[in-house]
Amino acid sequence: MAICRVFHNYCKDNKIDLHGGNFTLSYDTNIPRQMGLSGSSAIVCAALSCLLDFYKVRHLIKVEFRPNLVLAAEKELGIVAGLQDRVAQVYGGLVHMDFSKEYMDGLGRGIYTPMDISLLPPLHLIYAENPSDSGKVHSTVRQRWLNGDEFIISSIQEVANLAKEGRTALLEKDYSKLAKLMNRNFDLRRSIFGDDALGAINIKMVEVARKVGAASKFTGSGGAVVAFCPDGPSQVKLLENECQEAGFIVIPLKVVPSCLSDEELKTLEK
Repeated sequence: MAICRVFHNYCKDNKIDLHGGNFTLSYDTNIPRQMGLSGSSAIVCAALSCLLDFYKVRHLIKVEFRPNLVLAAEKELGIVAGLQDRVAQVYGGLVHMDFSKEYMDGLGRGIYTPMDISLLPPLHLIYAENPSDSGKVHSTVRQRWLNGDEFIISSIQEVANLAKEGRTALLEKDYSKLAKLMNRNFDLRRSIFGDDALGAINIKMVEVARKVGAASKFTGSGGAVVAFCPDGPSQVKLLENECQEAGFIVIPLKVVPSCLSDEELKTLEK
């Protein structure tokens, strides 16, 4: 209902005519809840796609603005969130996101660049049966950011720089550098939020991966971890054994190509 309202208002404000006719909207999902896998935004994004196709206005609402619509719908529901998950859902595949202040202030969005998924090394997803609540993880840090806390601001700026370095590492296929960046990402998150906010289970998932020399970081705000085994299949086997002993589930991570149409991708390239 929230995305229907946001979609309708956006079309009205931008003079996009919607034809008459009724529809029934329902959903089902296989994304586990509260695991940092952007399950809520996936539902909203899927509903938005249905609306775009039902009203035949996909060509009138640019791809780069759709994450903002998804976020606006979630904000109406009181969900604490940013654009990252919504960009990932709208674009699919592998995407570099640049949220520089100049873009956010000038465009109201970031610059999103789809990348070739073949650049990614084999990755694994680790998750717990009893995930965390990502909303609680975000709460105090957001307020500290708004209050101008220098430590929070500088740390988050470093997180942003890791994304830039990560893009370069992928393009150069420097996977040892990528592993270091993944570990640094989690270390920064831990220093920003603190162990109490992250939760013992979430921290243990990362530590289990590091125990066998794998790089690891959260997929989102907790509940699941993405791991990279730079030493190959033998290290993956060690990771599987450690996860089983710790009571965690580990599966190969499959990244599908971008879900955008060829026409939409060509528009982005221009």
